[in-house]
Amino acid sequence: QLQLVESGGGLVQPGGSLRLSCAASGFTLDYYAIGWFRQAPGKEREGVSCISSSGGSTNYADSVKGRFTISRDNAQNPVYLQMNSLQPEETAIYYCAASHDHVKALCFIQAYDYWGQGTEVTVSS
Repeated sequence: QLQLVESGGGLVQPGGSLRLSCAASGFTLDYYAIGWFRQAPGKEREGVSCISSSGGSTNYADSVKGRFTISRDNAQNPVYLQMNSLQPEETAIYYCAASHDHVKALCFIQAYDYWGQGTEVTVSS
């Protein structure tokens, strides 16, 4: 069974940092693009950052450019999302997802085939 598992969420003060990890169980990530999405209470799920299977193509939501970095090094290691200068409005459940359309770094929900259960990020003083 293909599973994605997110970790690294938690409580952080405004301006703080967190690093989220997305690991695979039952398969390797080498031929999948990976996306990070988030859903705040009462809001729709939105794309945060996405990366192609090679790591050569990335996309970021305008709101996180310059503060978040998505990375991957090989199929056996997790895909990371480094989040800096977090703000309270970024409190949400963060999900990682895998897409068979692996050459591009597509960052919309419909492109993704497998989803993790999410990890909660709370930004609060």
